[in-house]
Amino acid sequence: MGRFRGARLAIKRLLDFAGALVAIVLLSPVVLAVAIAVLVRMGRPILFRQERPGLHGRIFRICKFRTMRLTKPGEVYYLTDNERLTGLGSFLRRTSLDELPELWNVLRGDMSLVGPRPLLTEYLSQYTPEEARRHDMRPGVTGWAVVNGRNALMFRDRLRFDVWYVDHWSLRLDARIVALTLWQVVRRQGVSETEDLALGFPLPGVGPDGKVLEDAPAVTVERTAETPAEPEASGR
Repeated sequence: MGRFRGARLAIKRLLDFAGALVAIVLLSPVVLAVAIAVLVRMGRPILFRQERPGLHGRIFRICKFRTMRLTKPGEVYYLTDNERLTGLGSFLRRTSLDELPELWNVLRGDMSLVGPRPLLTEYLSQYTPEEARRHDMRPGVTGWAVVNGRNALMFRDRLRFDVWYVDHWSLRLDARIVALTLWQVVRRQGVSETEDLALGFPLPGVGPDGKVLEDAPAVTVERTAETPAEPEASGR
């Protein structure tokens, strides 16, 4: 059984590489247009890069198109989403165009087209051993949790969907997830411009200067009407 799973994973990686390469070629005019738009409207940097845990928890740098202005002194990055999200960034998120640079991560082998979405490194210490199994597969551009609630899922529910995917993965399931994702994007269903911090996501502590405190315990935000939205640096 292990040999067969290994063979299927090798096929999955081959399909990832081929699919990402074809998508980059076909979508290159769109990628170029978005890059120019970001440069003109928001300036540099064009890309948003951030460290995320990948396969077996190994850290890689995810790439997306930038959708927010840079933080100002004293601003907490994950509490100023609505204020920093630009008009162009809002459009890119609604259409999921901000995710296109992740195809490069797929080519490099950091990510898969389908898998658990790569969340923040700050969440790693919050996982139970069972939830940590989400890292037994490469993180994906889309995934089972994405097509089953996306940004509306509570933190622990999202992790349960990820572990379910790891245990039930198949090429047929991947094809189903890709089809459902494309349908969601076309209908703009389940795609939100910002994510809700009131979904039980643990947050790093911050000091008075707005900087994240390395040794501060994570805080879980309870759902309230006033709870602000999740940042660009979230697990989108």
